[in-house]
Amino acid sequence: MSGPADAVQREADWLATAGDSLPALLAPDGPWQVVQAYWPGARFAAMKTGIYVQRRKASVPRFGGQRLMPKYSFLLKLVWPAKNVTATSGLAEGAQQDFDNAIALLLQRIDGLPGDKTHGGRFLSVGETPPGTYPTVDFADPEQTIPVLSALRATVTYNADDPEILG
Repeated sequence: MSGPADAVQREADWLATAGDSLPALLAPDGPWQVVQAYWPGARFAAMKTGIYVQRRKASVPRFGGQRLMPKYSFLLKLVWPAKNVTATSGLAEGAQQDFDNAIALLLQRIDGLPGDKTHGGRFLSVGETPPGTYPTVDFADPEQTIPVLSALRATVTYNADDPEILG
């Protein structure tokens, strides 16, 4: 049975899905080299373009004394190595544009298929609960991340609800 313990893996599986009408994220068809559940550690993550799915919050509200609806707040850590970029090379602009393009594809996949916000039946709804909330991208300052990490960084946050269960 799906539940809170496997929510992060279910979302990572959705993001790694290919062959539907949404953009593929994983190489060779997409721009990302890694899409995985959980953060592997900075040493390994900085080497490849990556999407790392984490959960910021989880709650399991009870309705009517018997029904439970697990809710999650996902945090995606995005890493985009900016190889060979220096303060004088002028390559930083291109890396930032490539990162923006890759994030645009990611947001399309999070939005899901037209009329289906369940991420292939993995959740009750994703990226639209509570009503009026949608995925948010927060970009780290490239002036800080390129010299220190040799990478561009961003996070994406959004919510998901699981189907109700009797509890």
